[in-house]
Amino acid sequence: MTGLPTDTIAAISTPGGTGGVGIVRISGPAAQRIAEQLCGRMLEPRHAGYMRFHDAQGTLMDDGIALFFPGPRSFTGEDVVELQGHGSPVLLQQLVSACCALGARPARPGEFSERAFLNGKLDLAQTEAIADLIAASDARAARAARRSLEGVFSKHVDDIAQNLLQLRVHVEAAIDFVDEPIDTLGGEAIRNGLDEASEKLRRLQRDAERGRKLRDGLHTVLVGPPNAGKSSLLNALAGYNRAIVTDIAGTTRDVLHEVVRLDGLELTLVDTAGLRDGGDSIEREGMRRARGELERADLVLAVVDASALDEGRAAVEADLPDGVPVLWIYNKADLLNAPPPDWDGIVHVSALTGLGMDRLHAHLRQQAESGSPADSSDGEFTARARHVEALIRARAHVENATEELRCEHLELAAEELRLAHDALGEITGRISADEMLGHIFSTFCIGK
Repeated sequence: MTGLPTDTIAAISTPGGTGGVGIVRISGPAAQRIAEQLCGRMLEPRHAGYMRFHDAQGTLMDDGIALFFPGPRSFTGEDVVELQGHGSPVLLQQLVSACCALGARPARPGEFSERAFLNGKLDLAQTEAIADLIAASDARAARAARRSLEGVFSKHVDDIAQNLLQLRVHVEAAIDFVDEPIDTLGGEAIRNGLDEASEKLRRLQRDAERGRKLRDGLHTVLVGPPNAGKSSLLNALAGYNRAIVTDIAGTTRDVLHEVVRLDGLELTLVDTAGLRDGGDSIEREGMRRARGELERADLVLAVVDASALDEGRAAVEADLPDGVPVLWIYNKADLLNAPPPDWDGIVHVSALTGLGMDRLHAHLRQQAESGSPADSSDGEFTARARHVEALIRARAHVENATEELRCEHLELAAEELRLAHDALGEITGRISADEMLGHIFSTFCIGK
């Protein structure tokens, strides 16, 4: 991906299937010429005009509206034309084929957004927010994606990156005065700046993690001893029999994934093999995979039999990861004479009868919104796992720079600041590998 594109692309920009209206988008230096040949007349910039679309042989294909947006004042920064015709997939594909016969080529997935990035219309985080906005599953996620598209997340990243750049300049200037102690060269101001940058990165990482969960949903792992009722609970939350349920211990051998929505909250539920000592080779592999799922969990639902708590908790506690919220679910509460009241971090349910499931839903919503102020939707933005990982690396490099500065290793401190700045640049695309860009844009739909 070297230099700016010089060819012209075309693609259907409306969803698959039939509809009242369908749109074909053309972008590139030949977009105006191609569209005017199809329409048989000149196009006035930014004016909608009724047109009849003919192919290169003069055969009428369709009629509709044509809109011409001269670059750089367009979505991609290039000349862009949108042909709005009837929403028949056959007619729309004929329009694309006619565009290609006149000099365009079919667009790759995400190539329109990619060109917007390459032409400086959007940064990388903003282009990813386009896909997040299209895929938003509720109003809150749509608002958050809209804020990322407007550059809220990018501005936070750029502000910290600018601070790090200034600190690096200061440190590299001090390298020329190696005989002077760092404190005589503004060392205290640099240390304060590093502390402030580290704290800003910590807060931004927290907010980005919340945005990732809002975009991807909570990765929620059900663990517990065999026959505790994990699969029954998965079925109860999913609303249908997703997992096989029997009285035989060790029925679940593999990891099952199910995405469910509860009152606007999206959860990726992961049912795992029961954790215990022993078992055959297949069951042991299932337990190994269960422990792997725990390592990347956002929330753990520890399911135990309410009538065998001591044994059940002991079988699970040793495998729980550090730093991950755990909600203890005492299942089969219908078998108790009088189920005790819930208390902090514990809820009594019966996946069989539905007892306590409303309280479980409330606990799950509380876990999803934990760490967010009540009015946080006005300040939320969507983020991705790669953004969070880049922020973690940036903060680690800032902390390394602080330590190198303490030891007066100025060259090493400057290098750590460069690495921190580069990590932030990966988020917005200020610096980035071509392979990563290609992977990101390949996940977009064709017409974007």
